[in-house]
Amino acid sequence: MSDALVPPEGPIGAEPETPVCARHSDRPTRLRCTRCDRPACPDCLRDAAVGMQCVDCVNEGKRSVRSARTLVGAEVTDRVIITPVLIALNVLAYVVTVFQSGSPMNNDRSPLFLLTSMIPGPTANGEWWRILTSGFMHFGLIHLALNMAVLYVVGQHVERELGRLRFCAVYFLSLFGGSAAAFYFGTVCQQLAGASGAVFGLMGALLILWKRQRRDISTIVVVVGINLVSNLFTNASLLGHLGGFVIGGLLTLAMVRAPRQNRNLYQIAAVVAAVVLLGGMFVLRASELDTAAEYAIEYARTCR
Repeated sequence: MSDALVPPEGPIGAEPETPVCARHSDRPTRLRCTRCDRPACPDCLRDAAVGMQCVDCVNEGKRSVRSARTLVGAEVTDRVIITPVLIALNVLAYVVTVFQSGSPMNNDRSPLFLLTSMIPGPTANGEWWRILTSGFMHFGLIHLALNMAVLYVVGQHVERELGRLRFCAVYFLSLFGGSAAAFYFGTVCQQLAGASGAVFGLMGALLILWKRQRRDISTIVVVVGINLVSNLFTNASLLGHLGGFVIGGLLTLAMVRAPRQNRNLYQIAAVVAAVVLLGGMFVLRASELDTAAEYAIEYARTCR
């Protein structure tokens, strides 16, 4: 055994004690975060612009970075949730009516369809749920397929731009806008059903968004024009389609033009204004049909 003196810091060539990961005390490591300089094991490191950063620094950096926003102030995302949910609800409602009626094309005979479609007389006399539920009923498979195809294509674009909450506001107020237009300006003869008002509202919304983004809107204009002209030769509700289109377009325009300062407040005010307008239309028309006798007179005068 040698009697040579040992340096105070240890034998020459000896390795100092290996540090351990700041998050895992049982994992020795010689790696360090380039941002906070703490020891970190490979599982706790992430690639960064310069070197490697620990997960704590990465998460802190994400919180400090302002997320990208769309024209209306919604967070940019590729996830679409509301559109497929709405399609599923419409398909489910159709399946129930087919099961009850025993016919995929004459499903309007089912008890659910008769109870939920918008018929002016019962609606004016207190069955106000029809204003909403009629938007999930469809006259046959073709009617459903056409509306769901447009909802699938257009809905995804609009939902990404507006965000989920604003998208729901535009969709349902467009639905109510179509119902209000047919209810207020139409006759008491027509039975209204379908998501067409809401779908036309989304097309109006997409037209405004693309116009604001300086994109080509000719395709939307042509599709809307063809559909509106075709209404003149079918039993489809032209008033319902126009009402939805106007409300969806105007509401989206208000959201897009809202100033960045107090943007949410302006957008909420636009939604409230639309609700008041549509509610007033329903109330005024209902007051004209508030008794069974008046409804019977109106029906006999216009539906023969």
